[in-house]
Amino acid sequence: MEDMFAKQMAFLIEVDKLKQIERKTKIIGGARYENDAEHSWHLAMMALILQGHANENVDLLKVIKMVLVHDLVEIDAGDTFAYDTKGHEDKHEREMNAAKRIFGLLPQEQEAELMALWLEFEAKESAEAKFAGSLDRLHPMINNHLNDGDTWQKFGITSSQVLKRNSEIANGSEKLWAYAQDVVRKSVEQGILEEE
Repeated sequence: MEDMFAKQMAFLIEVDKLKQIERKTKIIGGARYENDAEHSWHLAMMALILQGHANENVDLLKVIKMVLVHDLVEIDAGDTFAYDTKGHEDKHEREMNAAKRIFGLLPQEQEAELMALWLEFEAKESAEAKFAGSLDRLHPMINNHLNDGDTWQKFGITSSQVLKRNSEIANGSEKLWAYAQDVVRKSVEQGILEEE
């Protein structure tokens, strides 16, 4: 029992590193770049508030678990920018190795649970994973829109790229996809996202 507790504490101390993983999106207001822990917390809050807009009934606790776990692999693998095609070539391999190491710090039963949640999120097949994925895609869009297109402009991202990259939002929530399309339309109208 003491060994189990030691492993749990080692894991909890290790995942504090998520606060050091900087994303390419700034917090609303643009003062600084967001970190992965802040992003995961905000997705959990979005799940709590927006669950009624999922296409299917979802197990809210499972969605929250998924969004809290989904980026832990970035402690080792780093945050791969959404529009970095080169970085996506070996992303799955890097993240799988990270998942094995990080979740492997836990007692076997909890290791298996977190690995299963992460793999389910990555597969985007269950209602919960689709909805969690919708939130994960929508969140940076909102931040970019409210930060005058900061990341989009910095990397020369166009409206067609944003729509193509985020079209899977519809798989988890048609309501959120309609909102996302409106964000893109407004961003183009405001001149903060290049139309293409």
